[in-house]
Amino acid sequence: CQAGVAQWMAACSGLLQTTAVQGQCRRMLCGLFQRHKAGQSQLSKSCGGLIQDNAAIAQQTRWFSNTNKHHAAKDSMQSSEEKVGPFTRIIEAMGFTGPLKYSRWKIKVAALRMYTCCVEKTDYEEFFNRCQMPDTLNSWFLVAQLHVWMCLVRMKQEGRTGKYMCRYIVHCMWEDVEQRGKVMGLNSVTLKEDMKTMVENFYAALFGYDEGILSDDHVLAAALWRNLFNRNCEDPRHLELLVEYVRKQVQHLDALSGEELLLTGEVSWRPLLESNARSILRPPAPVYNDEGL
Repeated sequence: CQAGVAQWMAACSGLLQTTAVQGQCRRMLCGLFQRHKAGQSQLSKSCGGLIQDNAAIAQQTRWFSNTNKHHAAKDSMQSSEEKVGPFTRIIEAMGFTGPLKYSRWKIKVAALRMYTCCVEKTDYEEFFNRCQMPDTLNSWFLVAQLHVWMCLVRMKQEGRTGKYMCRYIVHCMWEDVEQRGKVMGLNSVTLKEDMKTMVENFYAALFGYDEGILSDDHVLAAALWRNLFNRNCEDPRHLELLVEYVRKQVQHLDALSGEELLLTGEVSWRPLLESNARSILRPPAPVYNDEGL
């Protein structure tokens, strides 16, 4: 009996030890599972933070890239324009002329020569005959101001020096108009009134021609009809001829060298009628890669 009791107690102690071991194993497995789960959660949080940080870094990179492109475009636009210091801006705002690329007397001589080319190298008789315009001082002035305007359009592309040259071209034109009026025997009162009307018409014509050259042929034809023909043109072929003439002359002047125009003022004109009026295009500028080749 005692032996049976001893065997039973030994079996029970073995079961208790096995149960304890199993409980300990379960606790160990649960601990390992919880730590693994916590590690996965922490890892996902860390990965999420890294993804958010990478997204933020990518967004900042795109922002800096766009900002650099904007500044580069802005710098390229500013570099194409002529840089002017604050002192020059102040004296020009006061009405004085700042330092120019060339001396003033050279620019004035070139401006006088350019205006002379507008007057002496234009066949006014052909204009009067082809466009059926009366041979008067006003008709001469209307044809002359058309060529002067085309020269102003070209020289305004040459920065501050070109704009100064434009001012003197207009000055030469008004002096010439006054002298021609005196030679024709107009009294001072009539000449003064006529010149006042011419000044008003001149600046109105500049605005109309500028709008026309930047628009299509219909707008340019309307500007020529108002200013050159004084709203008196019954033949549309005359307008077509003048529109083609203005387009090809502006294209021709645009192909000339700006430096030579500033120094010499020498301008040539294409004829009113041409058997083969081919366009004169500016030669394409060379294109370089990042390595300068």
